[in-house]
Amino acid sequence: MVGSIETVIVGQIGRPFGVKGQVKVRPLSDVPGRFEALTDVRLVAKDGRMLETSVTTVQRAGTELIMRFVGLTTPEEAKIWSGGLVQAPRGTTPALPTGQYYECDLVGLAVQTDQEQPLGVLEEIWEVPGNHVFVVRQGSKETLIPAAKEWVTAVDLDRRIMTVRILSEMDE
Repeated sequence: MVGSIETVIVGQIGRPFGVKGQVKVRPLSDVPGRFEALTDVRLVAKDGRMLETSVTTVQRAGTELIMRFVGLTTPEEAKIWSGGLVQAPRGTTPALPTGQYYECDLVGLAVQTDQEQPLGVLEEIWEVPGNHVFVVRQGSKETLIPAAKEWVTAVDLDRRIMTVRILSEMDE
């Protein structure tokens, strides 16, 4: 099992799919073959509960995956994990150039302004024409931040903090 091994977030769990406990999962990893090779994973629910489990099936469905895990056998059991995350042991991934990051390393970062005001947690990354957009949530408040050097001033993966520049109009 995953246990105390260092993990990375590889997917975000969507809604249940089918009647056997499968879920739709949005991949948060660009590592080729990562999902097909997954065995042991940790599911982390939005309320913080965790489940150490194993992957039984992975099917591609467009840009998403349909996954089944040991211990989830009904749509009701699967629904508990909607909005949660799939974590996998950190494997060997190629190093990226300075200033570039794997999506799985960014999701979950605390986000603050360059004035050190907390904005929330980076929960999603949207792919839109032109560039990606970081979706930062704090409670019911949602802040959208372009994934560009002009807006993101620092990323500290060790401290799990992203610092961004915010215009005063955006913060209202």
